[in-house]
Amino acid sequence: MNDRKNSPGSGLILLTGATGYIGGRLLKALEAEGRRVRCLARRPEFLQPRVAASTEVVKGDCLAPATLAPAMRGVQTAYYLVHSMGSGSDFEAEDRRAAENFARAAREAGVERIIYLGGLGDQSAELSRHLRSRQEVGEILRSSGVPVMEFRASVILGSGSLSFEMIRALVDRLPVMIFPRWVSTLAQPIAIEDVVAYLMEALELAGSESRTFEIGGADQVSYAEIMREYARQRGLRRWMIRVPVLTPRLSSLWLGLVTPIYARVGRKLVDGLQYPTVVRDPAAARVFSVRPRGLREAIERALGNEDREFAETRWSDALSSSGRTPAWGGVRMGGRIVDSRAARVKVPPALAFAPIRRIGGARGWYAANLLWRLRGFLDLLVGGVGLRRGRRDPETLQTGDVLDFWRVEEYKENNRLRLAAEMKLPGRAWLEFAVTGDAAASTITQTAVFDPRGLAGLLYWYGLYPVHQWVFAGMLRGIVKACSRGEPGNA
Repeated sequence: MNDRKNSPGSGLILLTGATGYIGGRLLKALEAEGRRVRCLARRPEFLQPRVAASTEVVKGDCLAPATLAPAMRGVQTAYYLVHSMGSGSDFEAEDRRAAENFARAAREAGVERIIYLGGLGDQSAELSRHLRSRQEVGEILRSSGVPVMEFRASVILGSGSLSFEMIRALVDRLPVMIFPRWVSTLAQPIAIEDVVAYLMEALELAGSESRTFEIGGADQVSYAEIMREYARQRGLRRWMIRVPVLTPRLSSLWLGLVTPIYARVGRKLVDGLQYPTVVRDPAAARVFSVRPRGLREAIERALGNEDREFAETRWSDALSSSGRTPAWGGVRMGGRIVDSRAARVKVPPALAFAPIRRIGGARGWYAANLLWRLRGFLDLLVGGVGLRRGRRDPETLQTGDVLDFWRVEEYKENNRLRLAAEMKLPGRAWLEFAVTGDAAASTITQTAVFDPRGLAGLLYWYGLYPVHQWVFAGMLRGIVKACSRGEPGNA
């Protein structure tokens, strides 16, 4: 660990891919340590609201060389977390061109180090086009003469990661799964927290030579074993049937039907799943202090952290900002189904929020109260809490309060109320109200989220589609009427 003298990580850092999954996590870690960060983004207006006040966001694109020189000015270390996996059949050429542009701009700007995250795979064996491209990018970056620290990782596990969401969707939705032989391929899955830890520690590693490190979790397992562990932790019983022939094209189309991954990305992913991605060079264990988690803990953390991370994305803001009202069938965000609707009222936020903080209990839910009572009665019949708990106080709420068969998960006066369902459900559910505005007018956003548990959860959600559509739309209308009158309102 004596490599850390004269660390190169104290200067300005350029981060690419900050709007992506890994880049977004890394950005938060850099900001938490008080690092000087500049983010390169094609659409700065999308990223700017999500960064700390001290973080600079500049417009640029690795496929547009002229935009890179201003972004590189004064940079000491640059993270390259860019890939073209979502583009068309010519993604290798795009990856190549982007890396060449970035490497040239880094050399001309005098950047001292590039840190790059690529993919594991035995270079001496046949590789998929995607894995081959990831390793080619590392070679292009090194050819610039700028020292490159390349990490090669296997499957990355974390709530929201592409691989984890594919595994989640397959296991949650299919009681019986038919798989090709790639389910037996060995991988070395690594938790997203450990990937970020490696990327952060790379800032402190001294030295002026290029180095490549293979990183993976504590366990070498097959994809079937990853899915079985996920099913175990979710309390699901699943049967897996292997078939001798299922081409990558058919596999990708199948993934597109049953997971959030569309076929073009699915095919590239499946192509890579056919090849072992395990650590063969243990150098990272000698050089870095990171001690990666095993499979069980990585999945536990992904499941345990997803609620906080999902809440922090402010899904209601993302969906309602378009000004449209999605159908109750829902917008898929990872494994969850989200419905958001908004209404504008000509009252200040305090008046708009008043009916929301009084919701439930004796006052009811502003629409279809008979159905709410029936739902509570059915919940009691199956051993749930029903509506009998009511609420602690008719006028005030605080975090942790019970509210009929909900619990207050977050409460901010005149701004936000998020409720977590405690009724019996084949999954988990949340209901959130958010109010924004000024003295002249406010916007009320109502968002419902359902995390279905297996096939039963999906059947429950879509089976009650018409009822939910009517009840939740009516609830928002009732709240609007109540706050416009300046009254609590009863439905």
